Amino acid sequence: MEYHITLPSKPRIVSEEGLQGVYEIDSLYPGYGHTLGNSLRRIILSSLPGAAVTQVKIEGVPHEFATVDGMRETVMELLLNLKRVHFVLHGNEPQTISLTAKGTKEITAKDFNMPSQVEIMNPEQHICDLSGKGTLELEATIERGLGYVSREVLTKDKADIGTIALDATFTPIRRVNYEVENMRVGDRTDFNRLRILIETNGTIAPRQALEASIETMIHQLKAVIGFQESAPMESSASAKEEGVTEPAKIKVADLGLTPRVTASIEGAGIKSAAGLARKSASALKELDGIGEKAIEEISEALAGHGLTLKAE
Repeated sequence: MEYHITLPSKPRIVSEEGLQGVYEIDSLYPGYGHTLGNSLRRIILSSLPGAAVTQVKIEGVPHEFATVDGMRETVMELLLNLKRVHFVLHGNEPQTISLTAKGTKEITAKDFNMPSQVEIMNPEQHICDLSGKGTLELEATIERGLGYVSREVLTKDKADIGTIALDATFTPIRRVNYEVENMRVGDRTDFNRLRILIETNGTIAPRQALEASIETMIHQLKAVIGFQESAPMESSASAKEEGVTEPAKIKVADLGLTPRVTASIEGAGIKSAAGLARKSASALKELDGIGEKAIEEISEALAGHGLTLKAE
């Protein structure tokens, strides 16, 4: 009897309203709902790039515990309001935005002077209130990143005097939840349906967040398919001493074997000289196109790199 695992459906849109989206993936093999749901949730929360304020410089303010004459908020409250601004950074280079204001007025995110690479998604976000005698001159650095990064990591103890470093929450995701329910597939009723709810801050669409997380998972899993072929310890050590290329890095195609022999060896999944040296002559003879003459050819090629076939 042949067994196979049923493949799931592509994501289906249940609803998309404002910054929230609900999506379903059907026909997941029993148990795969939680496996996939938990993995996607962790990726969505930690691995989607975003932009955030990392440094702020305020004229006449040496640290975050100071005050500004004529400003209703404390500097700490101003910084918290600034961290609520949702930025889109087009490009990977850090950008600087600035603000100069005086007199009685409410300052919001739309009052910033910004380069073309920076976009604000919530321009009505309150920053601070100034009175008639108040003056505020501010510069902020916007950077791209992943997840949450502490200010110690961002500045690496190299912040300029008068510059206030901030912890940065780069993730554009506000909330991610998932639930799993059983569904019928054929005669079975224990297959899984995965439902994911995603809420963003407006800098990315919920659908884009789900697609990006799936692509990230696929990319990571592809990187770990297969096993590394390591060279024998003695050969590796002598190669380092003599400056010779390690056998693990020498491809079978570079050994100078005839095309027929090379094709037979690579067809068996042997890609390097080190991998070939771990095979005995009798094992190689079991491959199509490998006979006594081919064994001699292989032995001579390996000898040129200080290797021999495995003893019988």
